Amino acid sequence: MAVPVPAAREPVHPLVAPVAVAAAGTAAAVLLHLRDPHDSGTYGFCPFLALTGQPCPGCGGLRAVNDLTRGDLVGALSSNALAVVLVAVLAVAWVLWVVRRSTGRRDRMIVLGKGSGAAVLGVLAVFTVVRMTPWGSWLAP
Repeated sequence: MAVPVPAAREPVHPLVAPVAVAAAGTAAAVLLHLRDPHDSGTYGFCPFLALTGQPCPGCGGLRAVNDLTRGDLVGALSSNALAVVLVAVLAVAWVLWVVRRSTGRRDRMIVLGKGSGAAVLGVLAVFTVVRMTPWGSWLAP
Protein backbone atom coordinates (compact mmCIF):
# COMPACT_ATOMS: atom_id res chain seq x y z
CA MET A 1 0.00 0.00 0.00
CA ALA A 2 1.44 3.30 -1.05
CA VAL A 3 1.53 6.18 1.42
CA PRO A 4 0.16 9.34 -0.14
CA VAL A 5 2.72 12.08 -0.44
CA PRO A 6 1.43 15.46 0.77
CA ALA A 7 1.19 18.02 -1.97
CA ALA A 8 3.84 20.70 -1.95
CA ARG A 9 2.49 23.91 -0.53
CA GLU A 10 2.64 26.98 -2.69
CA PRO A 11 4.82 29.53 -0.97
CA VAL A 12 2.82 32.52 0.17
CA HIS A 13 3.80 35.73 -1.56
CA PRO A 14 6.18 37.68 0.70
CA LEU A 15 4.02 40.82 0.59
CA VAL A 16 0.82 39.16 1.84
CA ALA A 17 1.53 39.98 5.49
CA PRO A 18 2.49 43.64 4.86
CA VAL A 19 -0.60 44.14 2.71
CA ALA A 20 -2.79 42.59 5.43
CA VAL A 21 -1.25 44.86 8.08
CA ALA A 22 -1.76 47.89 5.82
CA ALA A 23 -5.40 46.90 5.23
CA ALA A 24 -6.04 46.51 8.96
CA GLY A 25 -4.36 49.83 9.76
CA THR A 26 -6.26 51.60 7.02
CA ALA A 27 -9.56 50.11 8.20
CA ALA A 28 -8.86 51.29 11.76
CA ALA A 29 -7.96 54.79 10.53
CA VAL A 30 -11.13 54.97 8.41
CA LEU A 31 -13.22 53.89 11.39
CA LEU A 32 -11.59 56.54 13.58
CA HIS A 33 -12.11 59.13 10.86
CA LEU A 34 -15.80 58.31 10.45
CA ARG A 35 -16.71 57.73 14.12
CA ASP A 36 -15.27 60.65 16.07
CA PRO A 37 -13.70 59.63 19.40
CA HIS A 38 -13.86 63.26 20.58
CA ASP A 39 -17.48 62.53 21.60
CA SER A 40 -17.27 61.19 25.15
CA GLY A 41 -17.97 57.46 25.42
CA THR A 42 -17.90 56.82 21.66
CA TYR A 43 -15.47 53.93 22.14
CA GLY A 44 -16.15 53.28 25.82
CA PHE A 45 -14.05 54.56 28.68
CA CYS A 46 -10.46 54.00 29.78
CA PRO A 47 -10.52 51.67 32.82
CA PHE A 48 -7.27 53.15 34.16
CA LEU A 49 -8.69 56.67 33.99
CA ALA A 50 -11.98 55.52 35.54
CA LEU A 51 -10.17 53.84 38.46
CA THR A 52 -7.42 56.37 39.14
CA GLY A 53 -8.62 59.64 37.67
CA GLN A 54 -5.28 59.86 35.84
CA PRO A 55 -4.71 59.29 32.11
CA CYS A 56 -2.89 56.16 30.98
CA PRO A 57 -0.24 56.33 28.21
CA GLY A 58 -2.93 55.50 25.65
CA CYS A 59 -5.50 58.09 26.77
CA GLY A 60 -6.10 60.43 23.87
CA GLY A 61 -4.61 58.01 21.34
CA LEU A 62 -7.86 57.45 19.45
CA ARG A 63 -8.45 61.21 19.31
CA ALA A 64 -4.87 61.69 18.09
CA VAL A 65 -5.36 59.23 15.22
CA ASN A 66 -8.69 60.87 14.38
CA ASP A 67 -6.95 64.25 14.24
CA LEU A 68 -4.20 62.79 12.04
CA THR A 69 -6.80 61.47 9.59
CA ARG A 70 -8.16 65.01 9.37
CA GLY A 71 -4.69 66.51 8.83
CA ASP A 72 -4.63 68.25 12.23
CA LEU A 73 -1.10 67.54 13.52
CA VAL A 74 -1.30 70.11 16.33
CA GLY A 75 -4.60 68.63 17.55
CA ALA A 76 -3.14 65.14 17.36
CA LEU A 77 -0.09 66.16 19.38
CA SER A 78 -2.27 67.80 22.01
CA SER A 79 -4.40 64.64 22.30
CA ASN A 80 -1.49 62.22 22.71
CA ALA A 81 2.01 63.11 21.51
CA LEU A 82 3.25 59.57 22.16
CA ALA A 83 0.56 58.12 19.89
CA VAL A 84 1.62 60.47 17.09
CA VAL A 85 5.23 59.33 17.47
CA LEU A 86 4.06 55.70 17.54
CA VAL A 87 2.08 56.15 14.31
CA ALA A 88 5.16 57.65 12.64
CA VAL A 89 7.43 54.85 13.92
CA LEU A 90 4.98 52.19 12.74
CA ALA A 91 4.70 53.82 9.31
CA VAL A 92 8.48 53.84 8.89
CA ALA A 93 8.75 50.27 10.21
CA TRP A 94 6.08 49.14 7.74
CA VAL A 95 7.87 50.74 4.77
CA LEU A 96 11.16 49.13 5.79
CA TRP A 97 9.35 45.80 6.21
CA VAL A 98 7.94 46.04 2.68
CA VAL A 99 11.43 46.78 1.33
CA ARG A 100 12.92 43.80 3.21
CA ARG A 101 10.10 41.50 2.08
CA SER A 102 10.52 42.68 -1.52
CA THR A 103 14.15 41.58 -1.43
CA GLY A 104 13.20 38.09 -0.27
CA ARG A 105 13.66 38.33 3.50
CA ARG A 106 10.89 36.59 5.45
CA ASP A 107 11.04 38.55 8.69
CA ARG A 108 8.49 40.27 10.90
CA MET A 109 7.63 43.95 10.89
CA ILE A 110 9.09 44.73 14.31
CA VAL A 111 11.09 42.53 16.61
CA LEU A 112 11.89 43.88 20.06
CA GLY A 113 14.68 42.34 22.08
CA LYS A 114 14.74 42.43 25.87
CA GLY A 115 16.63 45.73 25.94
CA SER A 116 14.46 47.55 23.42
CA GLY A 117 11.30 46.13 25.02
CA ALA A 118 12.44 47.44 28.40
CA ALA A 119 13.22 50.82 26.81
CA VAL A 120 9.70 51.02 25.34
CA LEU A 121 8.16 50.19 28.72
CA GLY A 122 10.41 52.82 30.32
CA VAL A 123 9.28 55.47 27.84
CA LEU A 124 5.63 54.58 28.52
CA ALA A 125 6.19 54.85 32.28
CA VAL A 126 8.02 58.18 32.02
CA PHE A 127 5.39 59.57 29.64
CA THR A 128 2.61 58.52 32.04
CA VAL A 129 4.28 60.09 35.07
CA VAL A 130 5.30 63.28 33.27
CA ARG A 131 1.81 63.94 31.90
CA MET A 132 0.47 63.70 35.49
CA THR A 133 2.80 66.42 36.81
CA PRO A 134 2.09 70.15 36.64
CA TRP A 135 5.14 70.81 34.43
CA GLY A 136 4.09 68.05 32.03
CA SER A 137 0.42 68.96 31.98
CA TRP A 138 0.75 70.07 28.35
CA LEU A 139 1.03 66.33 27.55
CA ALA A 140 -2.29 65.50 29.23
CA PRO A 141 -5.16 64.70 26.89
